[in-house]
Amino acid sequence: MAEQLLDQVRDVAEGQIDFEGQKLVELLVNVTLALTGVVSFLVGYILQDIKLALQIGLAGTALTFVLAVPPWPFYNRNPVKWLQVGGGLVPPQSLIIDEKSFR
Repeated sequence: MAEQLLDQVRDVAEGQIDFEGQKLVELLVNVTLALTGVVSFLVGYILQDIKLALQIGLAGTALTFVLAVPPWPFYNRNPVKWLQVGGGLVPPQSLIIDEKSFR
């Protein structure tokens, strides 16, 4: 029972993110941090409240952390299909280099 629970925790913690998911994470991080910075600055400037501006900035950073760090399932929509070990490549029948044929 404990081993099954440990395996489930490993699966969740390991997480798989494909290359498209990595691009999506990068976009989400950049957009959320930029928006957080702009909103935080504007609210702090308009209300003249540095404490509120810092709280908004920290909340936006926490939101970005929650969006980016866990391996959410929507980050693995395009998984990479890897070749089998030793079985994916077929050597060419003949190799031609500088008009010479090699076998």
